[in-house]
Amino acid sequence: MPARSLLAPSAVSSSDSAVRPGFLNVRDAAAYLGISPHTLYVWRHRRQGPPSFRMGPRGRVMYRRTALDAWIHQQERADSRSNPALNPLGAAPQRRGNPDA
Repeated sequence: MPARSLLAPSAVSSSDSAVRPGFLNVRDAAAYLGISPHTLYVWRHRRQGPPSFRMGPRGRVMYRRTALDAWIHQQERADSRSNPALNPLGAAPQRRGNPDA
């Protein structure tokens, strides 16, 4: 019998935070972002990518789920394809020549 059927319907549908952990290790964070764990390690080494920290006595690299979501949102706002305000095709054409003329 699957473990999911043992939970009350209200426990399953209440909120995602009751089911999903707030902290993810490198493997789970990479899966959440749809990239490889190696990419996360490279980004961490280069001080790029989502914010991470070390947790526990063994110093495991961890990612906060809310920080991953905020980083994704930040990436969307910085991309001209997702943000019409940054799209250079939407800007008014610039005129060449003498600006005083």
